[in-house]
Amino acid sequence: MPLIKSTFTPSLLFRNGHFNTIYRQLVMRETNHYNRKRIMTWDHDFIDLDFSEVNSNKLVILIHGLEGSSESNYVLSSSKVLNAAGYDTVSLNLRGCSGEDNLLLSTYHSGKTDDLDFVISYILENYSYEKIMIVGFSLGGNLTLKYFGEHDTPDQVSCGVAVSVPIDLKSSCEEMSKPKNLFYMIRFLKSLRSKVIEKSKKYPNFKINLDTLLKTKSFKEFDELYTAPVFGFSSAQDYWEKASCKEYIPKINKPTLLVSSKDDPFLGEKCYPYKEAENSKVFHLELTEYGGHVAFLTGFSTKKTKWLENRILHFLEDNS
Repeated sequence: MPLIKSTFTPSLLFRNGHFNTIYRQLVMRETNHYNRKRIMTWDHDFIDLDFSEVNSNKLVILIHGLEGSSESNYVLSSSKVLNAAGYDTVSLNLRGCSGEDNLLLSTYHSGKTDDLDFVISYILENYSYEKIMIVGFSLGGNLTLKYFGEHDTPDQVSCGVAVSVPIDLKSSCEEMSKPKNLFYMIRFLKSLRSKVIEKSKKYPNFKINLDTLLKTKSFKEFDELYTAPVFGFSSAQDYWEKASCKEYIPKINKPTLLVSSKDDPFLGEKCYPYKEAENSKVFHLELTEYGGHVAFLTGFSTKKTKWLENRILHFLEDNS
């Protein structure tokens, strides 16, 4: 599809990608009421699903980003807007992200779509939704686009939206390693390290050099130490290549929308799939001049600032 001309026009302060990103993450507060359902997986682990229901026959699956959860601001806000429009939502907490450590040494990664496929199958078997839509943010957006291009989706799965997606993980990881992103990197690595340290206590046979772990300064170093060996990749580079959704976009055959901003501090040049959008009949790409990473706030007013949530809603309404 041709590139979609965006209507996103933020106020002056929110035309700074870092300000928009940090304001969404650290300042905005949202709440919603969830009913948690824990489901056991085929590999003797669990996944926590947080439902917010309004007695609808349509369900939106929301997938958070790296080290997020169902309590992430953008998930809570999207769930509330979708509920108000008549959609049930379920926020998928990736393994180890629901507030309780999962049971296995392995947790989640950017390309692990088998969990999403399992959750969809579970919902189809246990609920009576006529339509299911998927909305993923950042890492969750990579999972969303990869799922649509990698799997034969059930008929009930009608469309998807992905937001601020590092579709080329190598490009994104290199961008994140730049000095301008030191604040974000410190926060991500602090959370990731603490989880791996807990895993090392539970699994003494898992040999990892904790001193080296504590000195990690980039995703490449962390992925070499933990992600690659635990999930069976030969290296961080091998993981990035196989987990990135970029090569799967041409295989998508249901309506999908990718919303990204040109000032996203997390995304490198290869994370903007112009050609893939131009050559597809169902993959829509909307690029905004501003918006930061999973933010897209127009200003300080919480009532007027939900451009992203409403953009997601409008695409789902047009394609569900």
